[in-house]
Amino acid sequence: MYVILVYDIGEKRVGKMLKHCRKYLNWIQNSVFEGEITEVKLKEMVHSARKIMDEESDSLIIFKSREERWLDKQVVGLERMSTDNFL
Repeated sequence: MYVILVYDIGEKRVGKMLKHCRKYLNWIQNSVFEGEITEVKLKEMVHSARKIMDEESDSLIIFKSREERWLDKQVVGLERMSTDNFL
């Protein structure tokens, strides 16, 4: 499946969350990631992310699609981290 993940995490935990999400997905902009991932890996990632988060004040939002081709992605301005160069 293809996912877009965004998070809003407290300043003290943001570095840990960034590192964690980069293990699973492509970092495209500050708190935004995207990429192909299996259901099992996604569950593993979310389970581990919960340990970093304070669920009373932090949030993690995941948009799922069967495939990237079903998304119409438009970037206006500078694209921070392009995923087009991956083989």
